[in-house]
Amino acid sequence: MKKFLAVIVLLVVFLAVLMPFASSNPDGLEKVAESLGVEESAPFWEGLMSDYSVEAFKNPYVSTLVAGVLGTLLVLAATLALGFVIAKRAEPAKAD
Repeated sequence: MKKFLAVIVLLVVFLAVLMPFASSNPDGLEKVAESLGVEESAPFWEGLMSDYSVEAFKNPYVSTLVAGVLGTLLVLAATLALGFVIAKRAEPAKAD
């Protein structure tokens, strides 16, 4: 369990240090759509953290950092839960 917590702490520190270097320029698909004049339609659902931000924080750096940390923790929790479900199904049946 200590290794698991150490990995989570390292991921959070990694995000906090490297996030300011993320590019604000559009990626390849966005650039091609922009150059072809394709307009983005209104999304059906904005999502939990649209545009990698948490609306409760006014500072864009803090907002993006919190969104990254929360997103990472949500993915780790979902992966851990799925791993437990798969491992439980894979257990061999006990003979009486």
